[in-house]
Amino acid sequence: MTWTLDSVTDGIGMVLILLGALLCLTAAIGLLRFGDLLTRMHAATKPQVLGVLLVLTGVALSKESGLHIGMLLLVGVFQMLTIPVGAHMVGRAGFRTGQVAPSDVHLGPPADHPADETAADADGADGDGADEDNPTR
Repeated sequence: MTWTLDSVTDGIGMVLILLGALLCLTAAIGLLRFGDLLTRMHAATKPQVLGVLLVLTGVALSKESGLHIGMLLLVGVFQMLTIPVGAHMVGRAGFRTGQVAPSDVHLGPPADHPADETAADADGADGDGADEDNPTR
């Protein structure tokens, strides 16, 4: 039995398509089994994106034309851009309509309260709440 490059890439492509389909299946099962909005949103986005990208990679390995691979690359980029934005909008709408309890979401410290002085001193800051290593703090 001789192995050609086409048969090896087709085999790897089939394995990637199978793995991607399994991840998409687990995302669908998660949507059915999880109870609240945030866990369903997590199940709809995390494994779904990876599953779609694995399927696209598997299909790209089985195609030889640059046009097909370019189109699959565009589909992958659009999936990477739209799925997180859609999940953010669903989560935001759920929070605004009361489907998500405010205690389930950590929004960070309020802007009108100064940072805790003792926590800043313990981190090695000079007391102004800023840190040289972390400018966002």
